[in-house]
Amino acid sequence: MRTRTRPSGKVAADEAAAGEVVADEVVADESGIVGARQTPAQVRGRAAEDLAAAHLAARGLRPLARNVRCRGGEVDLICLDRGGGIVFVEVRLRRNGRYGGAAESITAAKRRRVLLAAQWWLGGAGRRFLGRPCRFDAVLLDALDDAHIIWLPGAFDAG
Repeated sequence: MRTRTRPSGKVAADEAAAGEVVADEVVADESGIVGARQTPAQVRGRAAEDLAAAHLAARGLRPLARNVRCRGGEVDLICLDRGGGIVFVEVRLRRNGRYGGAAESITAAKRRRVLLAAQWWLGGAGRRFLGRPCRFDAVLLDALDDAHIIWLPGAFDAG
């Protein structure tokens, strides 16, 4: 008998009939490391991204991808706006203003990383959207609730 692990944890009917055993789903964090646990900061970041995605969806943006990473770059959300343009979104949560607020944490280096990931995505998984207008938005949160969300369309540009 073979054991096979599936991401969905489900067994196809023909596999069940053949007597195959399908192991339970293997849990891995975003890094892909099996058994790794997220830090509290990663959990808060994921919650902030979930809130931002819901906030943008309620305003007509359709999520296309999340947490797109490439060497030297990353973007939190990629959405399609009502006009067909692509929106690359940086989500920032700052609960403590001691080192500046969420907006101040989007440095020139961070903008370069978002731009690099956007170019990488458009050249690969998002190539069908190549040639469409693009913009770079920011969603800023001071706390993990809807009342503390600030959406800045066109927060920065590619130049």
